Amino acid sequence: MANPSTRQGLIDYCLRRLGDPVIEINVDEDQLEDRVDEALQYFREYHSEATYRGYIQHLLTADDITNKYVPISSNVQHVTKLFKLEQGLFSRNMFSVKYQMHMNDIANMHSYIGDLAYYEQVMQYMSLLDMRLNGTPQVDYVRKQNRLYIHGNFEDEDIKAGEYLVAEVYSIINADDHTAVWNDMWLKEYTTQLIKLQWGSNLIKFEGMQMPGGVTLNGRQLYEDAMQELERLREKLRNDHELPVDFFVG
Repeated sequence: MANPSTRQGLIDYCLRRLGDPVIEINVDEDQLEDRVDEALQYFREYHSEATYRGYIQHLLTADDITNKYVPISSNVQHVTKLFKLEQGLFSRNMFSVKYQMHMNDIANMHSYIGDLAYYEQVMQYMSLLDMRLNGTPQVDYVRKQNRLYIHGNFEDEDIKAGEYLVAEVYSIINADDHTAVWNDMWLKEYTTQLIKLQWGSNLIKFEGMQMPGGVTLNGRQLYEDAMQELERLREKLRNDHELPVDFFVG
C-alpha cells in the first residue's frame, strides 16, 4: 500500500521501495524498528508539521512553589508563552483576564460602541503599561527534565499555590491517533534511506564474497548511496520544513 497508515505499514512500504519481496532485504526486525524510531525522532525534532500549537493549564501546588518548577508532559517540544490567571470574580490586577473583560464591557456601555480605532488604542496602551510595569513572565523549559522553571519573586507571593498557569506550547502529534503522519512524504523517504543504510552496513562484512550464481554483494555501495540521500533529505528538511529558531522565542 503506497499510503501507509500504521507503523508496520510504513515498514512494509520502505521494504518494497528497496526491492522486497523480489530481493531479500538483510535487515533484522529489531533493526527496522530502531530505524523507524530514529526517523520519527528526527521528524519530530525539525519538521514543522510534526507538532501543533496548543495550551496547557496547571494548578500551582505547594510543591511547585517549593521546587520552583512545574512538571510538563514529555510530549511538549517548546514552551513559547506563559499566562497567569487569577481566581475570583474580581481582580485587583488590571492586566488579568477578568479585569480586561470588565474593561471591555464598560467600554461597550459608553459612547465607544463600534469605535474599533479607540478600542485598539486602549489595548495598545494597556499592553505598553503591562510590559513596563509587570513585564513578561520569565520561564525556562528544560525538555530533558520535563520541567518548566519559573523565575519570579516567590517570597512576595507573586507566584503562589492555588493559582493557575496557562502556557502556550508546541506538542508532538501522536502518530497512532493521527495516522496521516505515517504517510508523510519526507518521513517515508527518510525511513527508506535509513533502512538502506542499515542494509548496507550489514552487508559490508561480506564485501567481495561471491554468492552462488556468481552474484557479488556490494554493501559499501548501498551504504554510501544511502548516506548521500540522507544528507540531501536532512538539508531539505532544514531548509524547507523547519520553523526558524526565533519562532519559538516567547
